[in-house]
Amino acid sequence: MAVDTGIPRTRDCYTLVKGDTFTVTVDNGLAVNGWRGGVGVQWTTSLKDEMMVTLSTGYVAGFLLWGSNESSDQFTSMTENQPYYRFAVLCFGSWLVVTQQYEVYTYASRQSGPLVPITYNPSDKLCFSLRGLWTKEDEFSLSGDPRAPNLLYTGFVAQVPSASTGGYMTVQVSI
Repeated sequence: MAVDTGIPRTRDCYTLVKGDTFTVTVDNGLAVNGWRGGVGVQWTTSLKDEMMVTLSTGYVAGFLLWGSNESSDQFTSMTENQPYYRFAVLCFGSWLVVTQQYEVYTYASRQSGPLVPITYNPSDKLCFSLRGLWTKEDEFSLSGDPRAPNLLYTGFVAQVPSASTGGYMTVQVSI
């Protein structure tokens, strides 16, 4: 149950301090399946002369500012515009964002259950999970991925998610 914080929450990711942005093309997977604002992405190869991203598997290009079909965009010129034209706004540099795009449960518990929540603390270092979400766990090492360890930190926790924040976590981004 979301707590009424007095702030209408109709976006996946909110910007408190803006860093750098760049418009990129999204790959077929993101265009077909969509994405949430604040999700991590990495570079991928394109057959065209364009900068293309795909959902992060732990590598870092940045995060996507807006989701592909957020409720804030309904009945506007932005409605399903991004997946149709296959573009997104890539964010990198130093940001302060409020997002729900973080791992809620530990990697091990997501694999075999029962689900065990991750406890975030202020100043925890964050990297992208194998699913493109912020996490404090090194999922490269936990999964046996040959890229281990994952030292590609993308930021740290500025404010932990809680009922009083409506489940949003504030992240000081440094990509």
